Amino acid sequence: MENRNQKTSRLVFSAIMIAIGTVLSLLKIDFVMGGGLTVCAMLPLVMVSFRYGTKWGIFTAFVFSVLQCLLGLDNVQYATSVGMAIAIILLDYIVAYTVIGFSGIFRKKAKNFNIAVISGIAITFFARFLCHFATGWAIWDALWPNEFGMIAPVYSLCYNGSYMLAEAIISSVVAVILFKKKPEFFQ
Repeated sequence: MENRNQKTSRLVFSAIMIAIGTVLSLLKIDFVMGGGLTVCAMLPLVMVSFRYGTKWGIFTAFVFSVLQCLLGLDNVQYATSVGMAIAIILLDYIVAYTVIGFSGIFRKKAKNFNIAVISGIAITFFARFLCHFATGWAIWDALWPNEFGMIAPVYSLCYNGSYMLAEAIISSVVAVILFKKKPEFFQ
């Protein structure tokens, strides 16, 4: 059972990680096909999930997702129906970012931290990619067909896959390096 100081420490650490992730999410590097790399913006959520477990990680990632939705609310205005607006809110924000909270799922099962963190990042970032891929294919292509003349699923794969793959690789490398230097951030 956690004492009052441990609960306070968990809340403060999580709030700081949400703040760091939010700042990093605003520093985007635009890609040629579109989308933006937000170098390690999800890593703070991964750290929370590894440090406090998936239940708390999911809660923290959900709070982060709501904040991201509020910051990106102008994207919802492009929806041409209520259903489309709900799909954008859920798939591009709430579900897409909340799944990152599952990244600590391997923290106790794997004997090697590097395998655990890379597996957690790979799986949860892929789940986030699937959310963005679905909206890119079903919603955004219907609103703005791409200028490359690609069919919707291929364009969505290229658009979302390019920055999400880069984000996963960079986050994995930084997580492994950070764990070597400051393991207490993950434990």
